[in-house]
Amino acid sequence: MAESIEIRNLYKIFGPHGAELVEAVKAGITKAELNDRHDHVLGLKNINIAMPAGCITVVMGLSGSGKSTLIRHINRLIEPTVGEVLVDGVDVCRMSPAELRAFRRTRTAMVFQKFALLPHRTVLENTAYGLGIQGIDRSTARTRARKWIERVGLAGFEDRYPHQLSGGMQQRVGLARALATDAGILLMDEAFSALDPLIRIDMQTMLLELQRDLRKTVVFITHDLDEALRLGDRIAILRDGAIVQQGTGQDIVLAPADAYISAFVSEVNRGRVVQAGSIMKPLEPPLPARHGIAVPADCVLEDAARQMLAAGLGAANVTDATGRPIGTIDLASIVAAMVTPAGHPPHPRP
Repeated sequence: MAESIEIRNLYKIFGPHGAELVEAVKAGITKAELNDRHDHVLGLKNINIAMPAGCITVVMGLSGSGKSTLIRHINRLIEPTVGEVLVDGVDVCRMSPAELRAFRRTRTAMVFQKFALLPHRTVLENTAYGLGIQGIDRSTARTRARKWIERVGLAGFEDRYPHQLSGGMQQRVGLARALATDAGILLMDEAFSALDPLIRIDMQTMLLELQRDLRKTVVFITHDLDEALRLGDRIAILRDGAIVQQGTGQDIVLAPADAYISAFVSEVNRGRVVQAGSIMKPLEPPLPARHGIAVPADCVLEDAARQMLAAGLGAANVTDATGRPIGTIDLASIVAAMVTPAGHPPHPRP
């Protein structure tokens, strides 16, 4: 069962006197100044983010932004300096050792960038590993593992060892191992970053297909905005340990919070992000059904344009979830919305 995650007022300062320096960070001392003056490293600064149950929340940023530090607070692999990490209203930071062990074993699962498979165990044994940790008997664990191996497209490879698999296949094993535990929270730290581009896209597609059925609470870490926009129901962008902007992909592309975010989105294919409902014109009147077509409000512009061109039309109705017309859209407005505004700075650098 999916669980909601809420992070409140979270700070992480690496160093022996981190707690004593929180007030200095709140007062405005920078990450560089903290390191130069106190020999401490600012990992996270005042993180407040809600991750809805059953959705994919993507946390992205450049190297050193704090994204991997953040995800490791959710299962408390890293202890916060101050703050709360609430899972269905219960603060993980206040769990006892026994409660924390149970939480990690049954309610969260993690997929790593470097696969983290046991080289001396087969695909089947690696997939069943977490179930053994949970205390599930061997026969039941193997049956459940086989189900997930098949689900990720590796049926027939159960007796292979990791070194006999490609990188994409190894990551499928890692995903099957995480899903086999039936945890409601799936933590994915740069899970696809080590894969070749085509395999990476294939893995993204598989994750989205699985998510449509499973509705896990997924926290996905990436440095790639295209990946974030494709996967994320919501996106949070970090810089120097702080959240610069969060919202839907469309929110971020259409209304970047500052020049840093503008630089990120300057080369995004807006046609795959912006939805018809965000640029539709008032309904006056709707196109006659026999002469026009209709696209849903959440249809991205690229798909809407494709449907219009296929029908040989320059306009379409926009409909709500019930199919009722609520506006109109035309090819000219789609083209205008897909063009990146001038004046964006170059892509941000670390």
